Amino acid sequence: MTAVDRVLDDRVPGEQPWRRLDPRMLVVGPLGSLARLVPLVLILLVTGGTGDPVRLWIAAVAAGVVVLAGIVRWRTTKYRITPDRVELHTGWLRRQRRSVPRDRIRTVDLTARLLHRAFGLSVVQVGAASGSPLESAGLSLDAVSTAEADLLRRELLDRSGPVPRQEAPPGELLARLDWSWLRFAPLTFSSIAGIGAIGATLFNALDDLGVDPRDIGAVDDAAGRFTSAPIWLGVLVVAGVLLVLAVVGALLLYAERWYDYRLTREADGTLRVERGLLTRRSLSVAEQRLRGAEVVEPLLLRCGRGGQTRALSTGLSRDAQGGALLPPAPRAEAHRVASATLRAHPAEITGAALRRHPAAARTRRLTRTLVPTAVVCAGAFLLGPGWAGPASLLLLPLAVLLGLDRYAQLGHELTARYLVARQGSLVRTTVALQRDGVIGWTVRQSVFQRRAGVVTVEAVTAAGQGGYPVLDVAAADGVALADAAVPGMLTPFLHRTEDPRWPAS
Repeated sequence: MTAVDRVLDDRVPGEQPWRRLDPRMLVVGPLGSLARLVPLVLILLVTGGTGDPVRLWIAAVAAGVVVLAGIVRWRTTKYRITPDRVELHTGWLRRQRRSVPRDRIRTVDLTARLLHRAFGLSVVQVGAASGSPLESAGLSLDAVSTAEADLLRRELLDRSGPVPRQEAPPGELLARLDWSWLRFAPLTFSSIAGIGAIGATLFNALDDLGVDPRDIGAVDDAAGRFTSAPIWLGVLVVAGVLLVLAVVGALLLYAERWYDYRLTREADGTLRVERGLLTRRSLSVAEQRLRGAEVVEPLLLRCGRGGQTRALSTGLSRDAQGGALLPPAPRAEAHRVASATLRAHPAEITGAALRRHPAAARTRRLTRTLVPTAVVCAGAFLLGPGWAGPASLLLLPLAVLLGLDRYAQLGHELTARYLVARQGSLVRTTVALQRDGVIGWTVRQSVFQRRAGVVTVEAVTAAGQGGYPVLDVAAADGVALADAAVPGMLTPFLHRTEDPRWPAS
């Protein structure tokens, strides 16, 4: 034990003791690392033959290093929870000391992969509000027992005092999985990932059996017949195969990701999302830190009258599933979940009737879709083959439809407690942001916006993406909206402006 460790282990009377990860990590950690080394070991054995002792020794040494690294990692990792902070110390050659103030904790994410679940373990990911780059990332405990993980979840999100070591009372069920929602799976972008997932699985299965699909005579014969067939028939066959793979892959990914989905409000007010078949995940969001919700509708999902609800809070990951409160589901269900989550009527949040934006916004939407399309068409006529130019003209009506749809989706409203804004065509988002959660405003006006007499007003918040814009509103209306949403914030600036287009309060 080094001098530093002796100092850390010397406990001051009344100070919280240090805790270690679950001892079962001595098995789970090395097993997970060894699984990632299996392809390398197989390559060493196959390429060198089973009788080469050097390669066997290399494989054995690699496995020994992995096991030793797991032991060192467990031995040098410890954490503790004080009344004010969560502290994590890791590393031997490269020590890391992480400390997160408890009043900045916003989310606690419990993840249990298949190997962790087999040993009754969970990974605890603590998400914190921004303060410094270190604190914004929070910290991760990999791993503790499942019972300890649930206790930590309640302890970190409940600041009222120590949490008793007993089973938590059942929460209020807000939503659960309806298997009829599977029909929305092919309408999400996960269907593209499904093609790769199924294709890779089939290829690996054949490869594990010692069969190389590229060397199969039957495949060569089929390829020969395929190339002799008409082009349109080949295109239809390939499109049909890809469509089937996309649908099946999307269904499988949806089922694995959202199996046994439940959204509950715990007794302490925490919102909890539980889901997953192979990898079980539980996301808890402190309700008092929630700043709103958004309903996201990608184009295909919108055409199928579907949507997905996400929470607006700090400490959530920025990936595609960050803050997801609901799987892709009927649009009405998405708005209902947003309403139940925020304890507000849908007409006050994402279901509010929105104000239309001025005609100048429509002109800008059409310009921004038609000009790039016209450039593409011109390039096709000048540089492409003879058929490319006339064919590219088909893009013009599509660009017009896209511009008109982008304008039709623009809208905003200021309700009693929320700023509601909607935008987007390929991905339509309707955001309901608490007015109390707005910490600042950004007013942007480009040269082209100035000529059109419109501005973009962005509400700055610590939650979600950090800012939510209201696009292309009239200059006077935009500033009036910002001033009304948070009274008094813009008053000093409005008094000092001399531009007649910016009204004084």
